[in-house]
Amino acid sequence: MANGKSGTWRNWAGNVNARPVREATPASVEELSDAIRKAAEDGLKVKAVGSGHSFTATAATDGVLIRPELLTGIRRIDREAGTVTVEAGTPLKRLNAALAREGLSLTNMGDIMEQTVSGATSTGTHGTGRESASIAAQIRALELVTADGSVLSCSETENPDVFAAARIGLGALGVVSAITFAVEPLFLLTAREEPMAFDEVTSRFDELHAENEHFEFYWFPHTGNCNTKRNNRSAGPVAPVGRLNGWFEDEFLSNGLFQAVNWLGRAAPATIPSVAKISSRALSARTYTDIPYKVFTSPRRVRFVEMEYAVPREALVETLRELKAMVDRSDLRISFPVEVRTAPADDIALSTASGRESAYIAVHMYRGTPYQAYFTAAERIFTAHDGRPHWGKLHTRDAEYFAAAYPRFGEFTALRDRLDPERRFGNDYLRRVLGD
Repeated sequence: MANGKSGTWRNWAGNVNARPVREATPASVEELSDAIRKAAEDGLKVKAVGSGHSFTATAATDGVLIRPELLTGIRRIDREAGTVTVEAGTPLKRLNAALAREGLSLTNMGDIMEQTVSGATSTGTHGTGRESASIAAQIRALELVTADGSVLSCSETENPDVFAAARIGLGALGVVSAITFAVEPLFLLTAREEPMAFDEVTSRFDELHAENEHFEFYWFPHTGNCNTKRNNRSAGPVAPVGRLNGWFEDEFLSNGLFQAVNWLGRAAPATIPSVAKISSRALSARTYTDIPYKVFTSPRRVRFVEMEYAVPREALVETLRELKAMVDRSDLRISFPVEVRTAPADDIALSTASGRESAYIAVHMYRGTPYQAYFTAAERIFTAHDGRPHWGKLHTRDAEYFAAAYPRFGEFTALRDRLDPERRFGNDYLRRVLGD
């Protein structure tokens, strides 16, 4: 994600770059504290960066860039308490594999596992679930290095006011150095994937949500076609996707051929509706059973930019129908499917599901294609339904909007004033979304 010769850092999608004065790669919480104190002595801002999978500039800095690749690995597993404490720079894919070897698993997760645990939680990364919420909602404790280099331990019983906010902290309160997650014994999920018409999935949405532990679907713009996925716990036996079928659908169709389709669409946008009708029927129905991270996650090699909003769950169908009507009557050409997921209400101050059951609608565009007209039109629909944008994905909202959208917004900003009065962890993005 960084060019060592030029000193330029770029995110995964390539739409954000930064030129820090220097970089630090601490190998311990003590070294992290020293790096923050040294930055303060030099009058420099500090930002920690993970895998760069956010589409916003939340991690960009012209000061000191903290790289966490040496802050990795599991510190301890407490089987009696059902927790695992992990260093903040650990990639989710490594955590998932390590937990599986120990016979353990997170309860829920997103569909991409390239992010670091701190990057994923700090921006509110989530999967889909009827009762199980975002990755941040599974945090039981965290360790935070604050602006003066102090190390703060936070949980429901220790610094609970900080814990209430810092689980999704946007990097604004300090640098997370370790996270303790709730885990459970490894279990099996049976995934049922099948095509379904847009009209059917929207008319049956409440039923499909109620009947499945994890329900999500993809709508293919310019068509009336969707692909649905239902994940539910299973007694087994394990019946994974066959190696050949897995390669054909998850690598060849969903990555290789999809990449070629997007190249074609970028070169000749007029072909997109016809190609969408074909590609939306390419994936066939399938059922398989495996351990959680092999069901929840999938490889995403085609690069894109994304906007995602959480709306009240009861507003999902109307919002999505308005989005489809907008695309159908426009001249837009959309080659990426629209992703729809859900989450229960949680108690995290700046969670997109804070205090309300939520449904997520994510719109994507292939990297390098004009996205502004599509995202602007979609955002107008989302905000009309009291939408809350994902903190790590593109949006145009500001602090005034968030103060109205989040009942506990003032609680977060007051804590920020206390922990970082000089805005050591500030940048332009945080100035826009949190105010000054």
